[in-house]
Amino acid sequence: MIAPKSTKFLSASGQLGYGIPVPALERGIAHEPDMIGADMGSVDPGPAYLGMGRMATDPTITKRDLTLVLEGARALDVPLVLGSAGTAGARPHLDAAAAIIREIAAEKGLSFKLATIAADIPHDRVLEARRADALTPLGAFEIPSEDEIRDTPHIVAQMGEPPIAEALAEGADVIIAGRACDTAIYSAFAASRGHDRALSAHMAKIIECASLCCDPGGRDAMLATLDADGFVLDSMNASRNATPTSVAAHALYEQADPYTVTEPDGILDLSQARYEAVDEHRVRVSGAQWTDTGPSLKLEGAAPAGHRTVYFAGSSDPRVIARIETIWAEVRDVVSDLAGDNAGELLRARFYGLNGVIGWPDPPEVMPREIGILIECVAPTAERAKSVLTVAKQYLLHHGFPGRLSTAGNIAFPFTPPELDAGPAWRFSLHHVMPLSDARELKSLFPITYEDI
Repeated sequence: MIAPKSTKFLSASGQLGYGIPVPALERGIAHEPDMIGADMGSVDPGPAYLGMGRMATDPTITKRDLTLVLEGARALDVPLVLGSAGTAGARPHLDAAAAIIREIAAEKGLSFKLATIAADIPHDRVLEARRADALTPLGAFEIPSEDEIRDTPHIVAQMGEPPIAEALAEGADVIIAGRACDTAIYSAFAASRGHDRALSAHMAKIIECASLCCDPGGRDAMLATLDADGFVLDSMNASRNATPTSVAAHALYEQADPYTVTEPDGILDLSQARYEAVDEHRVRVSGAQWTDTGPSLKLEGAAPAGHRTVYFAGSSDPRVIARIETIWAEVRDVVSDLAGDNAGELLRARFYGLNGVIGWPDPPEVMPREIGILIECVAPTAERAKSVLTVAKQYLLHHGFPGRLSTAGNIAFPFTPPELDAGPAWRFSLHHVMPLSDARELKSLFPITYEDI
């Protein structure tokens, strides 16, 4: 296939459903892009939405955003590609996003060919990989047991380019993909136009976050123009400038190695990438290299972890602040004795101002003036979680320690009742890579459904 001289890609949003800035999107549409894309989710919101099969975004704002991109794409008669439908990309999320698209089409009188691509992986297929010792954890995860796999309601895999490319080849005007690798939203279309694989993947890696690569970074639409030798990045917000430094720094985003990006279909090498200013607002990028690898899938799954209840308090007592770790350890021991059944093991504390974000190995040289105290209890039932947390709250409030000046008032609660029911708790049961021996299996793992709207 001979690639065109250039192709224009409009990234409408880094995560659709949180509000698309309209002026930037309209400027992007005025440039008449050859396709419009938007990511709808990831694992960033945590395991709960995948486990529950619910969207993280507000339905009203999600519909607003989908209306904007759908009308824009249909006005230009160019493909609209949406990835990681409905936050987590499982079947309930895919169905919810598709239902909103159909609703918008009916209200606006739009007609098009819709393709939906499921990303749900059968439990039996994952169990087969587990028995073959073919699951590789990403990060600090263990290999799940067979029961843990069975207890995971939704298992999804990040699809790469092939399913999206197939839908484009079949003439789909609107593609809603389940869980998808963010870059595939754009690189699949670039591949369909015959562009260089490395340049396409590098461009997609940057624009999937819209204008986040700019100085200052933002959520505005980003236009990329890809040709045979590189691509030009142009934020549709004139106040957000793509500079060589800001774009190069984006290689650090979500990457342990800024020079190596592992994709479902291969490895992107950025060690020779070049970033050159076109003007004060735009950058031209070139030099990336690509290596094909055997197909593999990143699996994601969330399993129930119990029920969560939390309370928040604070302290400005320097004696409490200096001893809070010891105080908490002593309170947990008391709770274990009083609430029974190893209740202390159900509790977790975060002390904001000391170690709420990072578990620092040493305390600060100068103690903060005040700290925030977040205590959570995850237990098998809501009743058990609340009962354990209530005991912990009371004994932390009145805990006696050497040097204490008052018998109460050492911690303060911003609201009452302080115990808040946070609902079902979830944990990632699957965050693993599963290799495929045959790329032809992708067709059955990511089935495509077509319909005329």
